[in-house]
Amino acid sequence: MILDKIVEDKKLRLPLHKAKVSETAMRRLAEEQKRAGVLSFYQALAKPGISIIGEFKKASPSLGTIESTLSLPERMREYNAAVDAISCLTEEDHFHGNADDLKEIRSMSPLPLLRKDFMIDAYQFYEAKALGADAVLLIAAILEDTQMKEFYQLTEELGMDALVETHDERELERALKLDARIIGVNNRDLHDFTIRLDTTRRLSQRMPEGKVFVAESGIVSDEDVKFLKEAGVDAFLIGRALMESENPGELAAHWKSL
Repeated sequence: MILDKIVEDKKLRLPLHKAKVSETAMRRLAEEQKRAGVLSFYQALAKPGISIIGEFKKASPSLGTIESTLSLPERMREYNAAVDAISCLTEEDHFHGNADDLKEIRSMSPLPLLRKDFMIDAYQFYEAKALGADAVLLIAAILEDTQMKEFYQLTEELGMDALVETHDERELERALKLDARIIGVNNRDLHDFTIRLDTTRRLSQRMPEGKVFVAESGIVSDEDVKFLKEAGVDAFLIGRALMESENPGELAAHWKSL
């Protein structure tokens, strides 16, 4: 399974990070990081109307290397003008990301910033905060209930939001039991990487009011946007379509207007 391989590789990577900066030192850096007076990730998505999280990623197991015609500063100018929050992939082995990408984006954008990675260790949460992230991704498929609860609490303690990602009914029930404020439905099955937009529509029937409902993956056309809007989502997390577009700001603005 692809997901299992990604998690195993992450476990091998973590000691390398900790050898450079200890967990004690990283926690201290996290506690020193302040972003007072700025819009939170939750607030950016909870406002009226559709919100878009514009993603930055260099590659993925399903797409391979993503060719972008824009430099990072150009992309951030486009995103700053049109999207509501930014997601940055920091996973090294399968998405070719790294922590420096997030740090660079933080220096270029005032928007709420999500660290998108496979979070399995408290160290990653301290690192995310130290780098300037406003939110982290919690993937239900790779976390047991106790872990997910502990990580959710740690995220709150660090002053960040958590996007809890689900992709079936059981995972959604676990997210609701956690009382997560932001719940994502990944239309991509992380075990085989197939995409089914109907996953969002199906799970929307079980999504209670009062949650920020995020559709993730597979959003590449006007029809996809309209379909998911009808399912009642509050926000889209869009990677491939915006990464491959020569005018991602224009595309994001168009999809918000549909």
